[in-house]
Amino acid sequence: MQSPEASTAAISTRTSLHLALAAFADEVVGTLARLFAYVGTLALFAILGLAALGQLPDLRDDELAPKPSWSVADRSQPAFALSRPDSLEKTASYTILRHPEGGRRDVMRWTGDADKVLAQLEIYREGGEFDLTRPATMDLAVQMGLNAATPLEQAGLIDTKFGPVALLRPVAAAAGERACLGYLKRNEEPALQISGFSCQGDTLPAQRAAIACTLNRLTLLTSGNEPKLADLFARAELKRRACDLAGSPDWLLGAANAQLRGAL
Repeated sequence: MQSPEASTAAISTRTSLHLALAAFADEVVGTLARLFAYVGTLALFAILGLAALGQLPDLRDDELAPKPSWSVADRSQPAFALSRPDSLEKTASYTILRHPEGGRRDVMRWTGDADKVLAQLEIYREGGEFDLTRPATMDLAVQMGLNAATPLEQAGLIDTKFGPVALLRPVAAAAGERACLGYLKRNEEPALQISGFSCQGDTLPAQRAAIACTLNRLTLLTSGNEPKLADLFARAELKRRACDLAGSPDWLLGAANAQLRGAL
């Protein structure tokens, strides 16, 4: 028969063994759990990596895809006209351009012998595509058949029913070379820009008078549900003057013209 001390020692030994086995089992389970978590994390990263690689071609395609651009709107109806024919006789062409972001350009162009462009008038109703950081003179230079980087200098102001309009010409013209005369008028509300150029007239005063006459004869056919545009032309019509292609000083803001010099 075992003594009490021997029984107690045996029980203590078995308890220690059970505790050690339990601790070992817990350690094994914990290690396996951490291993599974680690493997699972690696698998998740692998899946995400493969998914990202699978999207890269699409991203590259988006970057290479052409940005929305202007296109001819053949089905749109003209919104503007000139009140009566002048020495250019008639509008040789009327083109309407639209932009997916809402912009619209109505372009009237007159040509002479050998289809040489004598004058152009553009009414630009701005949309989301309008870039405030791009100088308007760059687009005007392109209209005039020049490089966008061609510097333009101010050539005075003319008084029209839309208010004062800035005149511009290539800097090279100051050396004596006669060039077409550009013009630019921007309106904030509604967002509207009127620009163009004229090669009509043998002298600078004649060119200025031709531009003033063109702008004073510009009328609105339809506002396209734009009440602010209709209001702008209705108020402007109250200030319209008769044309004087002889270049009367009344067309010009003489005091202002004398102060405008230099390239833009």
